Amino acid sequence: MVTEVPMLLAEGITKSFPGVRALDNVSFDARRGEIHALLGENGAGKSTLVKILSGSLAKDAGRIFLDGTQVEVNSPTRARNLGIGMVYQELSLIPTLSVAENICLGRWPRRRFGRVDWGATYAVARAELEKLGLDVNLKARVGSLSVAEQQLVEIAKVTSQNVRILLLDEPTSALSDNERERLFRLVKGLRDKGITIIYISHRLAEVMEIADRITILRDGKKVGTFHAGNIGHDELVSMMIGRSMKDQFPAIDTPGGEPVLQVEGITVQGLLHDISFCVGRGEIVGIFGLMGSGRTTLARVLFGLQRAERGAIMVDGVKVDVTSPGDAIRAGIGYLTEDRRQGLVPFMAIPPNVTLSSLRSISSYFVLDRKREDRLAQRFIEDLRIRTPSLRQKVSRLSGGNQQKVVLSKWLCSKSKILVFDEPTRGIDVGAKAEVFQLMARLAREGIAIVMLSSELPELLGMCNRILVMRKGRIVAQFEACRTTQEELLKSASGIGV
Repeated sequence: MVTEVPMLLAEGITKSFPGVRALDNVSFDARRGEIHALLGENGAGKSTLVKILSGSLAKDAGRIFLDGTQVEVNSPTRARNLGIGMVYQELSLIPTLSVAENICLGRWPRRRFGRVDWGATYAVARAELEKLGLDVNLKARVGSLSVAEQQLVEIAKVTSQNVRILLLDEPTSALSDNERERLFRLVKGLRDKGITIIYISHRLAEVMEIADRITILRDGKKVGTFHAGNIGHDELVSMMIGRSMKDQFPAIDTPGGEPVLQVEGITVQGLLHDISFCVGRGEIVGIFGLMGSGRTTLARVLFGLQRAERGAIMVDGVKVDVTSPGDAIRAGIGYLTEDRRQGLVPFMAIPPNVTLSSLRSISSYFVLDRKREDRLAQRFIEDLRIRTPSLRQKVSRLSGGNQQKVVLSKWLCSKSKILVFDEPTRGIDVGAKAEVFQLMARLAREGIAIVMLSSELPELLGMCNRILVMRKGRIVAQFEACRTTQEELLKSASGIGV
């Protein structure tokens, strides 16, 4: 029996950074015309591995084979020449250029004297989009496209370079369900044309749906490779984190406290209409809605990033004017944004990020007390179990779950009484999610009022006391979390049967 030669074979890949071994003798293979998923917690080594395969990071040891031939992938240019293309979670498109210019970027067809042949440029771009079955305006500025359309243009740009292997890092993290299905059809079409897909995602359900095989990494080591149809969700989770996840959601107490946050008649023309609700001390109130429902607009109003035309916000029964983030912070409101990077200064170390909203309290005569700042940061590192090799570690080098803990530390340091979590588990793995849930439950027990905005229905049902449903800028329903279902919430959010 002849054994098929893998399209990609990595043997004994090892990579170390100061204080940590990111990959430890990892070997795996991917076949021609296969979707091969890489799974693992944040810090497991997935991104390090694909960066090595794409030539943007040098390995310390190991060998890489393409179609049976050993190769050195020592730069992104070398990777492209070998037929390896990479689509990062942060897209590399230039927003001020057109779709066609981006697809052919760096390879624009030329006429005599070096002039760009625009006719040929548009013809090449059109051909690439047609190959993928995409209908996107070639002359549109990329910055004017939706995130989903930009993602598809990025894939067209990469596949236009005759790739044999396509590396996708969290391709669906910012997509709606419909956009995700469109991407899946595209990825499956590429597989059917013989292209090998290496697919990184935190969404286990989508990995089970789209992958042919799954390789699991944990703490820089390979746990194993499995056929997607031969392994269950719970087994995957256990192997990723090294323990059982039967109790993913902590027990949530029934709060009996008085209202801490009261919102009355908040209106933003065309976006929010007469929004009213309250959150009690120690209560977790979820807000669910489909795209365009107004959830994030509401969060921005609560934190003073967007002004309401009418309505009132009260904290502990006292009306507060929240016209800026400074007003919100002084009122005791903290906001963990949908994109955690907006709440961090990534090139700075952990201590200044923790004290970002509390500088007055740790300063004397406008001079920052660095020793006190370090003590506070160390306390939160220990209290929230932030995994870092050093107090001086830049937050950009932390995993997503640990970055989320640093943002949370910032608001706890500022003594927030109300925390607004917008998609608190986006982009973090199942193990980190469980830790975030435990922290939220603990904060609620300590009396903090929590507003949890999420598109993840199981998380809302598992974490909240009550769930409010928004549709077209209005609160259209309220449910006790323990007495409702995903189906009932979806029907309410979409207007089905209303």
